[in-house]
Amino acid sequence: MPEPVLQCAGLAKAYRSAAGLIEVLRRVDLAVAPSESVSIRGASGAGKTTLLQVLGGLDRADRGELSWSGRRVDGLGASALAGLRARQVGFVFQNYQLMPELDARDNVALAGRIAGASSATARARADALLGLVGLSARARHLPAALSGGECQRVALARALVNRPPILLADEPTGNLDEATGAAVMDLLLSVCRAEGTALVLVTHSADFARLAGRQLVLRSGELTPA
Repeated sequence: MPEPVLQCAGLAKAYRSAAGLIEVLRRVDLAVAPSESVSIRGASGAGKTTLLQVLGGLDRADRGELSWSGRRVDGLGASALAGLRARQVGFVFQNYQLMPELDARDNVALAGRIAGASSATARARADALLGLVGLSARARHLPAALSGGECQRVALARALVNRPPILLADEPTGNLDEATGAAVMDLLLSVCRAEGTALVLVTHSADFARLAGRQLVLRSGELTPA
């Protein structure tokens, strides 16, 4: 069996509120193989976004172990974690999070530059990925001139610019109509296959969840098979 590109054991996360301590994640165990696709569903407020943020190192668990490509990362300092995350993990968010003043090509290339690639290398990779997602002709357009589906395709290209072994997608079709969402979902899965990238997808859609190779549900702070 290949070594998991993403693995966690016993992840727990709680928040304090006026009502007291709220346990969002109680004990999450997960192992994702290279190129595998995994979907996670759950009720509103179940902690799906929190889980994705913890898995991607954007938030820290209160306890438990987290590894990327066989390396423990839960104990890393903020700077070391950020540097490793730029190379190991790509993110696709519901609201795209594109820089409004940059065109599609520069939005994608920026992620490569942040990770240390030269300007020429980052732009060449951006051009290749925009071609892969069908946006070569829109590369010089600002986000305001793009449709929602086009913005999400730019976001997908940006997430893959550093060839991360892991892609985390948080409701990537949530802001799109049904037809556009289905097209983006098909593209997400096909591009991840083409790039050899493992995908962990959070979605409210049962139909989209079933497209993943493995389906899980987050309930009572734990992951169980769907």
